[in-house]
Amino acid sequence: MTDCTLCGLSADPPVTDSGVGGEFCCRGCLEVARTLDEPTDRSVEDVESGADPDAVDGETAYLSVDGMHCATCETFLEARATDREGVAGAAASYSTGTMKLSYDPERLSAAELPAVVAGTGYEAGPADTDAGDDHELEGRLLVGGFFGMMTMLWYVLFLYPAYLGLGSEFLFVDPTGPAGAYLLWNTAVMAAVVVGYTGFPILRGAYVSLQAGRPNMDLLVAMAATTAFGYSVLALLVGHTEVYFDVATVIVLAVSIGDYYQDRVREAAAGRLTDLTEQRADSARRRTTDGTETVGLDDLAPGDEVVVGEGERVPVDGTVHEGTAAVDESLVTGESLPVRKTPGDEVVGGGLVTDGGLVVSVGPDARSTVDRLTDLLWEVQSDRGDVQRLVDRIAAVFVPLVVVLAVVATGAHLAAGAAPTDALLTGLAVLVVSCPCALGLATPLATAAGVKQALDDGVVVTDGAVFETATEADVVAFDKTGTLTTGDVTLFERADDPAMRRAAAVEQFADHPLAAAITDAASAPTATVDGFEQHPGRGVSATVDGERVVVGTPSLLVDEGLTVSPALRERCEQARAEANVPALVGWDGRARDAIVGGDRPRDDWESVVAALAADHEVVVITGDSPEAAEQFRTHDAVDEVFAGVPPEAKAEVVGRLQSRGTVAMVGDGTNDAPALGTADLGIALESGTKLAAEAADAVVTTDDLRQVPAVFSLTAATRSRIRQNLAWAFCYNAVALPLALLGVLNPLFAALAMAASSLLVVGNSARSLSSGSDTPGSRPREPTAAVAADAD
Repeated sequence: MTDCTLCGLSADPPVTDSGVGGEFCCRGCLEVARTLDEPTDRSVEDVESGADPDAVDGETAYLSVDGMHCATCETFLEARATDREGVAGAAASYSTGTMKLSYDPERLSAAELPAVVAGTGYEAGPADTDAGDDHELEGRLLVGGFFGMMTMLWYVLFLYPAYLGLGSEFLFVDPTGPAGAYLLWNTAVMAAVVVGYTGFPILRGAYVSLQAGRPNMDLLVAMAATTAFGYSVLALLVGHTEVYFDVATVIVLAVSIGDYYQDRVREAAAGRLTDLTEQRADSARRRTTDGTETVGLDDLAPGDEVVVGEGERVPVDGTVHEGTAAVDESLVTGESLPVRKTPGDEVVGGGLVTDGGLVVSVGPDARSTVDRLTDLLWEVQSDRGDVQRLVDRIAAVFVPLVVVLAVVATGAHLAAGAAPTDALLTGLAVLVVSCPCALGLATPLATAAGVKQALDDGVVVTDGAVFETATEADVVAFDKTGTLTTGDVTLFERADDPAMRRAAAVEQFADHPLAAAITDAASAPTATVDGFEQHPGRGVSATVDGERVVVGTPSLLVDEGLTVSPALRERCEQARAEANVPALVGWDGRARDAIVGGDRPRDDWESVVAALAADHEVVVITGDSPEAAEQFRTHDAVDEVFAGVPPEAKAEVVGRLQSRGTVAMVGDGTNDAPALGTADLGIALESGTKLAAEAADAVVTTDDLRQVPAVFSLTAATRSRIRQNLAWAFCYNAVALPLALLGVLNPLFAALAMAASSLLVVGNSARSLSSGSDTPGSRPREPTAAVAADAD
């Protein structure tokens, strides 16, 4: 038996053409191969395998960690956690302030997990609680602000006038006298409070970086502050009066204020992760023959029935078995109002029952959608991306390089005849001004803001690469049914009652939108049905009450030995010309009647496609016939339509489109999962939230096609924000470092410049991102098509 060259389905009999190499299962696959004849190395099996070589066995828990300042903290905490017996894997995320642990519950309880992480200034707790005192940092800043203000007041009133050379008659206090000595030591004590207490997180970060073997920005700040403070104390001990407690104070306060503001931005951006973890149920009431029992979610199996009362959360995905209730699923679906659920309706794990009660039959994977989205959201927010990984590597080299430059600058100025104090201050200015805080904050804060904005707009970003690949998309490929169309087939023409009843009896076993419409439109079938057969792309057949009934295309009925009248053939051709799907019903040697249905295009599909066509090549992939595709073939916004493509071949079509550039695929997330996974960027609509979250890179949780252009606009805005941050960070260092090396920058001004740079990056990241469409004018288009109904 021959397999299709494109999709691997059985090609019996094979469809061939002299101009196309290979044998195909249908004309659609042949036409795809004719147009896109470049093979791809990725197969559907590769996409569906989803193997994760880093996966570890055990329970998974999330902790909220207070005290992380940079990527070095991540490395330090991960090493500490995995050293603990019972912890199989650990991953910390500075951008979310959380940590993900895989552990063996038989060797380590969930209550013991925070102690695995806590220590050395870090505090940890469950992800749905605050890890530490929310007011700790504010308290440190208040104390530091008070003593810092007093330090600078002493400088402004007493020390700066003396340093500027004013005569003793103009000074309130002479620094060289007994009162001056008291004043200077008083200033030293106040500066010590600022450096030691307010600056403790910075000093701790420097220690962690040395422990982890990864020099970071805290190390530079700590070296600058402690060097300025230590130099000043030493100067007092030897009787000098020119001290730099002001520099140490400004450095610590400026960086601490920046860290505080940065934490507020980060917490706002990562807040949805905490919201999701709060929706996760940890137990369920399973119904038994004797009543109910409370069990852990891991003890649930597909088909189990769980009881959910008013005010409780649905523990896992499933189907309502009994009861009627209003369920709030807003966190997952974006629907602002509770939805009434009745028997047969699907519910998502994490939904809150607000009115009534339900008995839910556990779904096939016995898992919660909220759990799945929590995992995915954590992955995307903790993913550093290619740009940030490059920045991390630069920072790891930059920090020790700056230390070397500071030493070299000090030595060079000494060799040039500068006073030891001036040379040392030059080296100190190099340390202060070169702190790469802005560089380290540029990407994670902008990405976190983008994730938050996407969630607010009803889009769950499931892969951090979205912000780097979406703006590079050359081709946007659309599935049709459920994406460009509503996905609901409407019967425009039904057969007489006997034909409808027989058709419904056969179609009740078929998996096709038209089949569902026929079954719903007919009275409930009570006939005995045997020998059901499915003929892919053509129709179905079965024995109904002892008589063979065929429902499908005219060619299928002819092949099954039934005659088709010219009138019925004409009705089928007319239906296809109107972009509808005809199905003939026949038995006892001839076709008896025709049923015509169609899937209505979404009202806003044309505006959406037109918006994307301005910057991208737009392609439609459908299983519908070329005749049905004629309705949209003349639309200016669509470059190409691949019609008659079996679902199994969609991934291969996307793979071959990648020869044209970066491909984004938009689908409804059901049988489009392989194609979504094959694409460089996969976007799934609401109906695919459960399945497509594992294959797509972004999931639109509202049933609004207009959000698709918003995904591209938002990612472009986020990418632009990242570039702005990086450009400022690099420009700042490129200008400030040479000035410090030349001795132009005073350490105090260097500290102010460094703080201003970091605050600018934080403030830029905190600005609202515009998700509106921002597309330039369209380029000339070729006539193409979309279709009204397909065999997806």
